[in-house]
Amino acid sequence: MSRRSILVSLAVVLTVVPVVWFAVAWLRYPSDRTPNGAYLRVMSAVNRGKPEAFFAYIETAAQHACYTIRDYRKKSVERARETYPEPERSELVERYQALASAEDGSDVFALYARTHGFMDRLRRDLSAVSKIEVDGERASVETVRGTRYPFRRRDNGIWGLTSFTATLVAEAEKASRDHALIEQAARDYVRAKRRPAGQPRGAATVP
Repeated sequence: MSRRSILVSLAVVLTVVPVVWFAVAWLRYPSDRTPNGAYLRVMSAVNRGKPEAFFAYIETAAQHACYTIRDYRKKSVERARETYPEPERSELVERYQALASAEDGSDVFALYARTHGFMDRLRRDLSAVSKIEVDGERASVETVRGTRYPFRRRDNGIWGLTSFTATLVAEAEKASRDHALIEQAARDYVRAKRRPAGQPRGAATVP
């Protein structure tokens, strides 16, 4: 066999073997209808640096919160562009544009995972599973390091990590409050534009 043939064969082996290994490892994963299976998929996504890949493995309330954040930020940006003067318009658009332009809830989650330290927190603590406790719709996965990860069973049977739900729900509520203030400010700006020249204008409140 020529040296070129040997190198080509070696390259094929080095390419195919990892793919086959990953496929076999994935097929041997426990079902994500088990806390262990869901936890392992979270761990895999974290190790790959892809928080969006475990959006399916956070609980339903957290997922809904991500969509709520996106929707309110999008409405706020659109309203600001329609009515706000400069520099307030550009400042608000810049502040919320990343969330407003997110295509999916998983993209919102990925932004928060990176900016709020979710990924760093998980990287420090993730390790092999030591013990799993299931109590009805809730479960706790304990790692060999002694860290406990809480899960809740979703309606589709997949177990979702609950560690970030409180933060995301709070952010969704904040996005709603912010939009109410932005809407009020927008109305103030519209009224100010319609006011006859020389008439005093009230200040609009910008969150």
